[in-house]
This record gives sequence, structure tokens and C-alpha cells, in this order.
Amino acid sequence: MTLHGEWLAGSELIAQRSAPPGAPATSGRTGGRAGTTGAAAEPAAPAGGPGGTSRFNVASEEDLLTVRHAVRAATVEAGFGLVDQTRIVTAASELARNAYVHGGGGSLEIERLTRGGRRGLRLTVRDDGPGIRDLDEALTDGFTTGSGLGHGLGGARRLMHEFQVHSVPGEGTTVVVARWNDR
Repeated sequence: MTLHGEWLAGSELIAQRSAPPGAPATSGRTGGRAGTTGAAAEPAAPAGGPGGTSRFNVASEEDLLTVRHAVRAATVEAGFGLVDQTRIVTAASELARNAYVHGGGGSLEIERLTRGGRRGLRLTVRDDGPGIRDLDEALTDGFTTGSGLGHGLGGARRLMHEFQVHSVPGEGTTVVVARWNDR
């Protein structure tokens, strides 16, 4: 199934796992493929105070390094352990590289989250590139349009608790991911 201009969220299991204890996950429209539902946990509020959100341009190789360092610093600030730090930085790196290589550049926004006493991070990666013609194909393990290993979108989806992608051919792509600190 090809989705154009629609949100695609991670599997219901992932959305339920991301909801804080006692908070129900909400189910949305089912996509036509196993594991792709419109499920998403209740929206989270940004952390209060200054510095709740940071935005970075992704227009060069140097910007990719800057993004990695900024995301790593945000994971440390949010109290994530080393394994979760690595998961988040890896997902951010994959998504930012996709925006740079396939979207001709874009931006990455880091948003600090709190919900029910838990802290988390939401990353939003945007580009104004050609968009993704076939999301199902792009999310398939091993799919690549270049010399990469084909772990980009699918890998980022597996590394994060929440995953959404909105892409319109000819208009660009926005990917929103979040991970919650279980510590």
C-alpha cells in the first residue's frame, strides 16, 4: 500500500509501550499492512522553561555532526542511560542524513518532553525534497536508494517508542519520533 500525504505511526505495540503507566494508548486508522497503524500515545507537553526546544539546520556534513552532538547532549540532560542515548542518537543520525542526502537538506528540532513525571525527547526532521514515493517500500528492511545499508527509516522506527512520517511526493517529508526515559 502506498501512502501519500498521510501520517504513518509505529505499531500499536510500540505506541502502547510508550504510554506512561496508567495512560491508555489511542488507536487510529489501520494502515493496510501489518504493523502500520495510526496508533499513537496521548500527545506530550513540552518541558517548561527556556530551552525546551532546539532547532538545527541540516545542510552539510558538518551539520550532521552538530546534530549528533546536540541530540547526545539532550539525551544526557533528559537522564537517558547509555543504551537509550545510543538508540536516540542513531535514529537522529539516520533521519538527518536522509534529509540531507535525499531531501537536499532540512532541519532537525529537539523537543524536551514531560508526561506523568517521565522525561523524553521528540525529534522532528523536515525537508523540502522530492518526498517518499512509496512509504511501505521505504520502511522495508534493506531498502535503499543509494549505497546505504537500508536501515534508515525502518531502523529509526525500531529504535524509538513513537514514529510518524508525513510525506507528499514533490513537497517533502517530515518524520517525528519520540523516546521516553524509563529510568
